[in-house]
Amino acid sequence: MSKRVTFQHSRRPSMSRVSGAVVAAGLGASMVFGAGAAFASGTTDTAKPAVTAGASTADSVAKQASVQSKAASDKEAAAKKAATSWQTPVSHYVLSATYGTGGDRWASKHSGQDFAVPVGTKVEAAHAGTVVKAGPNGGGDGPAYGNAIVIKHSNGKYSQYAHLSKIQVKVGDKVKTGQQIALSGNTGNSSGPHLHFEIRTTPNYGSAINPVSYLNSVHVSV
Repeated sequence: MSKRVTFQHSRRPSMSRVSGAVVAAGLGASMVFGAGAAFASGTTDTAKPAVTAGASTADSVAKQASVQSKAASDKEAAAKKAATSWQTPVSHYVLSATYGTGGDRWASKHSGQDFAVPVGTKVEAAHAGTVVKAGPNGGGDGPAYGNAIVIKHSNGKYSQYAHLSKIQVKVGDKVKTGQQIALSGNTGNSSGPHLHFEIRTTPNYGSAINPVSYLNSVHVSV
């Protein structure tokens, strides 16, 4: 009888043992889930710097790309501005004879704007274009102009530079806005050192328009 009881007890654990097992199992599960949670939390905490570092690198690359894009855009804008902008043909000057002035010095009224400057002053292209006249005798317009240059521009206008001491371009040359093309002088029919500047509707004498008004129309103050 006692053996049977002992056998039965060995087959059916006591409630305290079952409870203990359940508690132990619960603790084990808690430990396992706790460890898993802790591991996940640790993984998340570890991943955060990696994500932050990745985001930081991405931001840096994006910023660098933005800077490079802006630089390229600025360069393109500058090139476009250089291609479309105008300027005065000399930097430092005193305005002398103006367009339309009459008098004994001219066969008809004055056809350009005179910029009084010392001989040897740098003369620059007022706008990008192609040289169509360059040489003595006004480049073909007559001895009164002395050494002269005429440049054709893409908008159909022409600019003329006269009384030069030295010509530094030749017919067919492509020039940019602000490019040096000559040195000012006192050649031809000139009463003193200056640059005679014209804006024309053709390359030839007789088609001049008011150069100051034209420069003002393209946002150049004289």
